[in-house]
Amino acid sequence: MALRLAIALLVLCVLGANGGPLAYGICQSGCNAGAVACYAAAGVTFGTVTAGAGTPLAVLGCNTALGTCMAACVAAGCTPTP
Repeated sequence: MALRLAIALLVLCVLGANGGPLAYGICQSGCNAGAVACYAAAGVTFGTVTAGAGTPLAVLGCNTALGTCMAACVAAGCTPTP
């Protein structure tokens, strides 16, 4: 009887596990770290530039890459991860 209960609990734990929100947060942190590195390579400090007419093209490229990376993180957040 105890073995059946242990197996049932194990199955419920495996089926109910969901690490999506944690994976989403980790993914976003990675995207932001990449954006900071991209900005540093362009010689600019991340978070201090607004997208105006005088924005360097490298910074606009960094912003595009960040947006693409963040959009890809949605898959990590919505996918159940056991």
